Amino acid sequence: MTQKYTCNTCGRVFPEGQGVILEVGSDKLYFHSKACAYKFLKEIVIGSDTDCISSSLKKVKKKYEEILEAASKKAEKKI
Repeated sequence: MTQKYTCNTCGRVFPEGQGVILEVGSDKLYFHSKACAYKFLKEIVIGSDTDCISSSLKKVKKKYEEILEAASKKAEKKI
């Protein structure tokens, strides 16, 4: 029998294998959809102290800028 989880945002029950499950430290967060995960995480980011998350924000932003730059170089036409 599959395990059931309850969404932390809306309270909907969903089976194992569906939804989004995040483990942060010793806490496990369960979301039945990406919309609920986005809603929850958006509130965490907005409510967080900017000094606390600015270094992580810069690292992640730089990572994705590099990925986008590599993808655009790959997509260029070679004549």
